[in-house]
Amino acid sequence: MRASIQRDDEAVSPVIATVLLLAITVMLSSMVFVLMQGALTTVEKSAPQATVSVRALDNGFHVIRITSLDQSVDPARLQFDLLPANLTQDSPLRGQVNDADVYGVVGSDVSFHDRDAGYSVTQGDYFVIDSQSIGSTDGTWSFRLIEEAAGAVIIDVRLPAMA
Repeated sequence: MRASIQRDDEAVSPVIATVLLLAITVMLSSMVFVLMQGALTTVEKSAPQATVSVRALDNGFHVIRITSLDQSVDPARLQFDLLPANLTQDSPLRGQVNDADVYGVVGSDVSFHDRDAGYSVTQGDYFVIDSQSIGSTDGTWSFRLIEEAAGAVIIDVRLPAMA
């Protein structure tokens, strides 16, 4: 007599295979969701905080130096305003920090100087204002730097009177 051996070629039953495929699919889709969740939510940065020093020079210029800044800022996101005390007579002088006639230019009414040449506004950078040409030597004008995306005023300082 010969004993016959039966072979079972199936490794896993169809029910177990289906459950395993569903579990793998759920795990993969959960991982993709978790990874993409960070990319889909927008995190708003807080507005930059800065302190400045202002000097009136004997030659008719004001220098506004950024003495501290908690984050570097793209010059394209910054607008400056020079405001006279009486806005009814004069309109504010307004411009972008990255304008070709402001950024790194010597001899314009308002110029911005990037000390580290990193195309960013950071601590140590400064603005030079030709107050003699503009007529802002009497101590009533203010300089404002505004971060446009948040609409936040980073710097708001009065220009001192020239001696």
